[in-house]
Amino acid sequence: MEKILVLGGTGNIGFPLIKELSKNNNVEIIAGVHHPETETSQFENMQNVTAVKFDFLDSTTFANALAAVDHVFFVRPPQLSKPKEDMFPFLDQVKAHKVKQLVFVSLIGVEKNPMTPHHKIEKRILELKIPHTFIRPSFFMQNLNTTHLADIRDHHTLYIPAGHSKTSFIDTRDIAAVGAKCLLSDKYLNQDLEITGDKALSYDEIAVIMSKILKTTITYSKPSLLAFRKTMLARGVKKDYVNVMVMLYLITQLGNTNKTTSTIEKVLGRKATSFEQYVKDYQDVFLKINH
Repeated sequence: MEKILVLGGTGNIGFPLIKELSKNNNVEIIAGVHHPETETSQFENMQNVTAVKFDFLDSTTFANALAAVDHVFFVRPPQLSKPKEDMFPFLDQVKAHKVKQLVFVSLIGVEKNPMTPHHKIEKRILELKIPHTFIRPSFFMQNLNTTHLADIRDHHTLYIPAGHSKTSFIDTRDIAAVGAKCLLSDKYLNQDLEITGDKALSYDEIAVIMSKILKTTITYSKPSLLAFRKTMLARGVKKDYVNVMVMLYLITQLGNTNKTTSTIEKVLGRKATSFEQYVKDYQDVFLKINH
């Protein structure tokens, strides 16, 4: 039986991935979470899932999480922006444990952006010669119901410094589905998979779609990168996290996020989830808007 460690097991990629993997009786799943004493309940209906404590910043949690593990799946926690300090010690342990495959959710176009944390993590994995699969998605649709939800709810606006550029958004549930395929087959070993939605949308178009489905006018305010940075810092968001966000939206403004690929169809045998479907599925979250 293969043993798979999924880090961020309660996250918007990790949890749907574990749900998908748990349908397979031939795998044992270890869910790496910060607080197993309170988060285990999320997996109680899944027979082959065990929650263990894991923290990238606490190396004492590595050995237990990696014990006898064949495959590891992880996403960079957005608040961790210094890979040499907060990721490399874990990658060294993955190498030492001789895992068969490390699946890392990176970022589309990352090979051209050496300043991003994702680039540095990919480079380190290659240096360590760890068998790997890099899943390189475009921007997550779910950023809207997490990072940007307060502005949508409280001000009915998309407060995002992306200018007039277009982005080929992807649903994190599709990333999870691709992750499951990669973990359950050696077909994608040592490959880079660029995955996107099937069309690129501007934030003006997104605002129109959201307004129509939610029956509430949502606008796009187009702040400058500097104004966005100042606002996020004033809200108490950590400086390193804000700087990474600004870097990613600069990449967006430069037109590097509008690429679309057919990888989802090739791997999953179906179309990528549309933005319209995403908004419908999450409308209960968005409809808590303060009128």
